[in-house]
Formats: sequence, C-alpha cells, structure tokens
Amino acid sequence: MVGTVYLQAQPGSPPFVQVGDSVAVGQTLMIIEAMKTMNPVPATKAGKVVEILVDDAQPVEFGEPLVIIE
Repeated sequence: MVGTVYLQAQPGSPPFVQVGDSVAVGQTLMIIEAMKTMNPVPATKAGKVVEILVDDAQPVEFGEPLVIIE
C-alpha cells in the first residue's frame, strides 16, 4: 500500500471534482496521504472528468488509475 486517497479537503467539504466537471491542467483532483503527508494530485491535462475510479479513503498503489479525463 502506498497511500490513502481523499476526494475532499476534509470530511463534510465538497469534493475537489465530480463526474462531469471541467478541469484545468494543475487543478487538484484529490489528495493522497502517505506517511502522514498530504500530497495533492493535480490534473495532467485539461478536459472533462468522465469517471472517478477510486472511493474516498480507499488505499491506492503506484501506477493505479484514479480518474479518467477526456
């Protein structure tokens, strides 16, 4: 296990992105906590969020797809 993904900044906050949202390069999509460090995951391309492949508080590993952007 590499880390835990969080889809919003804190419990009760709105998610960073939702399916159907347009995103810009560099926009934060989610946060991955690893070894008590919060690491924002930025969009690597602009487009529309088609699918979010992970759930909040789910463990994730290196190379695992997280979001599909078209």
